[in-house]
Amino acid sequence: MNIGIIVYSQTGNTDAVAQKLQEKLTAAGHTTTLERITVTGNVSPGAKDFQFTSSPAVDQYDAVIFGAPVQAFSLAGVMTSYLSRLSSLSNKKAACFVTKQLPFNWTGGNRAISGMKKICASKGATVCETGIVIWSKSGREQNISACVEKLSRVF
Repeated sequence: MNIGIIVYSQTGNTDAVAQKLQEKLTAAGHTTTLERITVTGNVSPGAKDFQFTSSPAVDQYDAVIFGAPVQAFSLAGVMTSYLSRLSSLSNKKAACFVTKQLPFNWTGGNRAISGMKKICASKGATVCETGIVIWSKSGREQNISACVEKLSRVF
């Protein structure tokens, strides 16, 4: 399967999870491409004043995985804007994950995942799995591994 892993990462945490996910999926025999969403301008939580310098297309992929950080208890505005701009995800399998600092899923993680799923579904995708990686929690590497395993199983 040709899988696109599309991430927005400000600090590198989300990107680190995406790289491990790419390694796992490639080892399982999938063709994977890791693409990064990049912007210029103000990217602080709640900001909407930015310009995309890289906005990956998804048409060529059979399936997509989207990853982004949680910012201000919600999905990062850059990812929200990116997903909203996509024309269609019809007939695509999708998975989503977020990374976050605060120690509980209810401190933005659940809300961010719910937002990603809602936008993806509105574009026609079938969202098969989601994951939340809490960066500050002890056992972070185990949390990352569990998320990677869970997401990779659906493809």
